[in-house]
Amino acid sequence: MLHNAYRKSTTIQFSCLMRPLITWPIALWQTPAKTWKRSMAGARFAMRDEPDISKSPGQNAEDPLSVSQLNWILKQLVETALPRVWLEAEISDLSRPSSGHIYFTLKDDRCQVRAVIWRSTAERLKINLRDGLSVVCSGSVEVYPPRGSYQIVIHQMQPKGIGPLQLAFQELHKKLAKQGLFDADRKKPLPKFPRRIGFVTSPSGAAIHDFLQSAEPLWRDYRLYIIPARVQGEQAAKEIAHGIELAQRISPSLDLLIVGRGGGSLEDLWCFNEEVVVRALANCKIPTVSAVGHEIDVTLSDLAADARAMTPSQAAGLVLPKRSELQGLLDQWRQRIQQAPYNHLRRLKQQLTGFSDRSVLSRPHRLHQIRRQQIDELEKRLSNAARRLLQSRRQRLSELVRAAEALSPLKVLQRGYSLTTMGESLQTIRSYKQVQVGQIITTHLSEGIVVSRIESTNDNS
Repeated sequence: MLHNAYRKSTTIQFSCLMRPLITWPIALWQTPAKTWKRSMAGARFAMRDEPDISKSPGQNAEDPLSVSQLNWILKQLVETALPRVWLEAEISDLSRPSSGHIYFTLKDDRCQVRAVIWRSTAERLKINLRDGLSVVCSGSVEVYPPRGSYQIVIHQMQPKGIGPLQLAFQELHKKLAKQGLFDADRKKPLPKFPRRIGFVTSPSGAAIHDFLQSAEPLWRDYRLYIIPARVQGEQAAKEIAHGIELAQRISPSLDLLIVGRGGGSLEDLWCFNEEVVVRALANCKIPTVSAVGHEIDVTLSDLAADARAMTPSQAAGLVLPKRSELQGLLDQWRQRIQQAPYNHLRRLKQQLTGFSDRSVLSRPHRLHQIRRQQIDELEKRLSNAARRLLQSRRQRLSELVRAAEALSPLKVLQRGYSLTTMGESLQTIRSYKQVQVGQIITTHLSEGIVVSRIESTNDNS
């Protein structure tokens, strides 16, 4: 359904969309104050001192020229002979005062001339002027009689070897790319089934007709909201950016926003390369599609939008679902839903058949025999393991007993040795110096003990 702001049922907020904010650049048509003053001064000068060139004044001493008259003759001759001139030069001594005018010098390897770009012209320039830039420019020669000087008033300028639009495109692309406005991670996905679609374009252009014509066989379950804006000319960029802002204020909110126009030349489409439009698209909260009718060149709006369509007709195919494809998909789902119960029952039947074919269910006593056999085998293995472990432990114990017996003091006593200790303390006596006369000692033999009293001690050595 095509919503038009002229319908009375449309909300006040939406009705304002048909009256976008349009501000005419009055300053563009105004003559700069300095130029006006100089022109008036020149006019007064001309009225007072303008000589009659046809009489060839200043040719002899009887009819001399004043300096003012000479300068006025030069002004008339130069400005008449060179109403417009193209120059190839290099910029130097660039100055940008607060007035908005641009002053600089144009020079080559031998000569130079002063030049000026008035603010009204400077606002339309597509290039970033700087010292050392080689340019090709067009302007008029202006002689200033009070100082006897002249300058070039520039009307057009472009870099040498490259067009102004191309250079402006490259510089702005570089600037915005550094700021991340074209990054893929900023892109928002397009909705699969948009119900409320906005279109920022000219109501009188072919874009709406092309979109609706292409959308007719695809899908009809949507509403199209037209946000009018100029798509060509000096004010187009501001109106497009304003339209994008208005689209975000529509309630309920839009599902998708298309910004574009029909075909045209590069100059006609230039408003879609303006920074204000590119930033508006990049910052838009609604998923956006750039549909500028130019299949060869890519605009900066194409790079900033979430998706690009080369024409409004292609935009319809990009954002709307295809009825035939959805119908085929629905048919597949319907068939799957119808077949799902039968497929489920068939799988259950196959599982039951598999269970019935198993030997466990057909011969349960066989399972008992298998389990009994497994238990007997485990019992036998456990018994053998326990027997081997016990035998190993016994063998180890016998080895330890034999080692202990070999080291036992009793074995030494059996070979004829004895062990003497002190009375009750059982301290082993190793020297005669440990005992005293009258002390009781005990002597251990292999067979019994002997209790003795010391009568005397001596050193046998």
